[in-house]
Amino acid sequence: MHASKGDRLVVHGRVVGKLDHVVEVVEVLGPDGTPPYRVRAENGHETIMSPGPDSVVEHHRASDR
Repeated sequence: MHASKGDRLVVHGRVVGKLDHVVEVVEVLGPDGTPPYRVRAENGHETIMSPGPDSVVEHHRASDR
């Protein structure tokens, strides 16, 4: 998994009816875009995260910003 600052990390719900959890990557702490990542949720909460296999990275495009 590789991410850059500004990408979105989507953690898929593992229980029927549970929504996906989406956070923004605000800092990449691993070498060459690898985990762990400092992420920020919509409510402003920040944490350090090493995503599991139920996660995907949505890369931002320059035209999105």
